[in-house]
Amino acid sequence: MTVPVTIAGAGPFAFVVDTGAQRTVIARELAATLGLAPGRIVRVTGMTGSSAIGTVVIPSLKVSVIGSAAIEAPAISAINLGARGLLGIDALQAHAVGIDFDTNTMTVTPSRKRQSRERAGPDEIVIRARSLFGQLVVTDAYCNGIRIRVILDTGTSVSMANGALRRKVTRKGLGSAGASQPVSLTGVTGETVVADYTTIDRVTIGSLTLGDLPVAFTAVDAPPFRLFGLSERPAMLLGMDVLQLFRRVDIDFANREVRLTLPRETRRRGELRR
Repeated sequence: MTVPVTIAGAGPFAFVVDTGAQRTVIARELAATLGLAPGRIVRVTGMTGSSAIGTVVIPSLKVSVIGSAAIEAPAISAINLGARGLLGIDALQAHAVGIDFDTNTMTVTPSRKRQSRERAGPDEIVIRARSLFGQLVVTDAYCNGIRIRVILDTGTSVSMANGALRRKVTRKGLGSAGASQPVSLTGVTGETVVADYTTIDRVTIGSLTLGDLPVAFTAVDAPPFRLFGLSERPAMLLGMDVLQLFRRVDIDFANREVRLTLPRETRRRGELRR
């Protein structure tokens, strides 16, 4: 799912909203077509690796009614992005991301810090999160009874967990719910890694319990875990394979809140319990 983005009055262009990325990224081919000026060389960390990437200067960017000042965005080959670009959290602060899986649409809207919490609807779960380098991290989460940190990552199709979680699960003899199979994952930097794709028996986030949760473990931790200082703490990046279990997902950066709308059926690729 993408949102329409206008760059310096041109477009709109389809960008993926990536709540797991710190920086907004543009396809190198689109940058060349628009004649964007080159910027600095920066280090970009993706799910599968870290590389030095050249940037371009986006003079202005607009999505919906939201406009931003100039952004220095890494320019990466479109084949690795799967879109014309990615909207990172540098463009999402003080905004809210809404993902409606019933209509297969995504929105980005302005958000303002509220003085009080809004009540959850009868089919909603509201989860509070903390901000870590601008990223929203859910700390009220457990995997088979082990406390974990969870980052909602709309930019990845596969959920990933780190080695610290795998070691804890193995040491306690909790295991996983199913046999693993190797999968090849390619990140935005173009690097590919092989991961063990399996399921975890039980993950609890706030008052919600998910059963048979799909997750990938790599031999070496994905770079984002190191970037966020989560190499030694059990942690998980929750991707679209899990988020699509819900009818709707709302991520509110201004209020550090995640709102999940439960599916109409009680079972869908796994177990959902309140």
